[in-house]
Amino acid sequence: MLGLSVFQRSHVLKARSLLSAVSVRAAHGHEIVKSEDLSMPMYCDRRDTPLPDIPYVRKLNTEQTALKEKEKGSWKNLTNEEKIALYRIAFHQSYHDMTQSSNEWKTVLGGAFLFIGFTGLIVWWQKAFVYPPRPHTLTEEWKEKQARRMLDMQINPVEGFASKWDYEKNEWKK
Repeated sequence: MLGLSVFQRSHVLKARSLLSAVSVRAAHGHEIVKSEDLSMPMYCDRRDTPLPDIPYVRKLNTEQTALKEKEKGSWKNLTNEEKIALYRIAFHQSYHDMTQSSNEWKTVLGGAFLFIGFTGLIVWWQKAFVYPPRPHTLTEEWKEKQARRMLDMQINPVEGFASKWDYEKNEWKK
């Protein structure tokens, strides 16, 4: 291994990894599938980059190959259909097609409303059947009695609750 160059070592490592992957897949009964070459750029229609690095159609058929040969000549000899076909070889969608509005927002909004409605039903069900009744100490009548009791006991008469009550006039201070 000492005499091998860097490139030869990398090829040996690639071959070893490929053989190990093949043997593992073959041992488990899976057929071998050719994977994508992710070192090359992939075609993608995007509004922010409307001109992708590679053409949409990579493998041309005979008609497309003939059209590409005809493209090398004068464009005045091409018909509009041929120009559109050449465009579709290079691009999947036009910029106008990419920016067309879709009805996807309706689906998203409908899903959000469905989720909110379902959550509301769960909250209603819990309030009706799961939670116990409210304690009697939360009623307005009880709160008034409690406030009157605190005033009678003169709770915190300097700066607190009882300091805001006028005991002579029997009303809140203004």
